[in-house]
Amino acid sequence: MSQINPLKSSAFRITLVYILLFGLSVSIILGFIYWSTIVYKTNLTDEDINAEIKALSAIYARKGYPGLVSVLSERIEQQRPGDSTLYLLTDHQFRPLVGNINRWPPIAYNRGGWLDFKLDDLQDESGKEFSARARTFEVENRFNLLVGQGMKDLQTMKALVGSALVWGLMLTIALGLIGGMMMRQMLRSRLGAINQTSRKIMQGDLRKRIDTRGTGDEFDQLATNLNSMLDQIERGMDGVRRVSDNIAHDLKTPLARLRNRVEELKMRVAGKPEEETAAEQIIQEADGLLLTFNALLRIARIEHSEQRKDFTQLDINSILADLHDLYEPLIEEKGQSLKVETAAPMELEADRDMLFQAFANLIDNAIKYTPHGGEIAIRSYQKSGHWFVEFSDNGPGIPEAEHENVLQRFYRLDQSRTTPGSGLGLALVIAVLKLHNMQLSFQDNKPGLKVLITIDRPGRPDKNQVTAS
Repeated sequence: MSQINPLKSSAFRITLVYILLFGLSVSIILGFIYWSTIVYKTNLTDEDINAEIKALSAIYARKGYPGLVSVLSERIEQQRPGDSTLYLLTDHQFRPLVGNINRWPPIAYNRGGWLDFKLDDLQDESGKEFSARARTFEVENRFNLLVGQGMKDLQTMKALVGSALVWGLMLTIALGLIGGMMMRQMLRSRLGAINQTSRKIMQGDLRKRIDTRGTGDEFDQLATNLNSMLDQIERGMDGVRRVSDNIAHDLKTPLARLRNRVEELKMRVAGKPEEETAAEQIIQEADGLLLTFNALLRIARIEHSEQRKDFTQLDINSILADLHDLYEPLIEEKGQSLKVETAAPMELEADRDMLFQAFANLIDNAIKYTPHGGEIAIRSYQKSGHWFVEFSDNGPGIPEAEHENVLQRFYRLDQSRTTPGSGLGLALVIAVLKLHNMQLSFQDNKPGLKVLITIDRPGRPDKNQVTAS
């Protein structure tokens, strides 16, 4: 059976969607935390600056210019290391009068607005270029006052939160991958059990059922529904088989009586060519029907056999040798050749008569469809822990599209309908191989057909399936 491309499997797509949704949701949460933290810190800075400006405005209103200069000088002198509050008072031409920075920021003046700027000639404690946020306002059209704060703390916080965001996202992706793989494994496990059982059922073991875990989830409901459907299908097919088997059983006896009476009639019309020929044709038709009924009954007995009472220890190669001795005269009579090659002994527990009949059916088909002068070969060999028995010929073969169909009861290819037969030979072969846990497959012999039977070595796990490819 062909393997599904992992990139095209539903489990992979579900895992991918899970990871994307999980990563997106966590990214949104972390992004919101980042945004709200930075906005909160920025708002605090703006509130401090506004409060300082209001205080200085009140001082100027009470004490005028000398009082404002005095307070600014005092606050600058009292600043502690690490205090990043900025003060600068200039005249209307932006020449510094009082302040802890020596020049107006090199950006456009925004009256009463906010300024975000950097000072190339000033560095913070870490040696980086000094960046600040400030607000300016004009004092009686005579002076310009700037009050601000260094943004080192805010930048540090941005770096920390940004780093935490990156690591959190990476951790989220890692956890998402782990969770996704666990989900994928769970899906594969549940669906794999259903697929494995389904393959065994498709290969003929209608008694197989899908296991449930008793959780009552969607998979258990699916398995329960499929099992109910399989029960109905099995009952229907058993009913059809019982009807055909009962018909074969009930008609076999009267058909045998009819044949005997035609034999008596043939004796009575001896010497009359036309009547004798007609009686002989009826006898041949009756013999063909009896063979068909016998084949149906034999298949039914094999399929419904639960015991292996006739199984004995035997060597597969001995059956092949007996087949060679039995069919060699017939093959020579038809101008064909038979070649048998056997490997080391292949001993196992099996029903010799059943296997002999199954192998004989395969040789019969090869003889029937191989032309005059054709070659038929039987080979046994061992490879990769399995035993193989191979039947090949150089006849017309079977189209690949018909490989499954020819294993059904009464199915015959169009070119085979003019030859004697009932279409039950391969059905009997499948029934026997299934009882012995063997597998059958068809291959192109170029030209002709190759029938390959795969046998598990004793002591290896049985596959308990029959496949046709």
